[in-house]
Amino acid sequence: MGMAVLMGGSARAQTIGPDELNALVSQCAPCHGVDGHARDVEVPHLAGQHDRYLWNQLIAFRKGTRRHQDMRFMSRALTEPEIEALVVYYSGLPR
Repeated sequence: MGMAVLMGGSARAQTIGPDELNALVSQCAPCHGVDGHARDVEVPHLAGQHDRYLWNQLIAFRKGTRRHQDMRFMSRALTEPEIEALVVYYSGLPR
């Protein structure tokens, strides 16, 4: 299922450039790795994860409906285009 189905059309018009994506990934990388493979056994791998799952989890962390202090902090200010860019990036990496 594509991201267009997962999110509203208004945010879809905005795009994230490569520099912005690199900045976003650099915030995720200390825990989840640039390659999407976490180095800590208590941190999930993101590489190759289903796009819908990643989208739903980031939205839940951002809203606070899925509780995790660090992820709430990291996701609180993410916009939908930023979430979409992270989802596309991490779901597209090889497992």
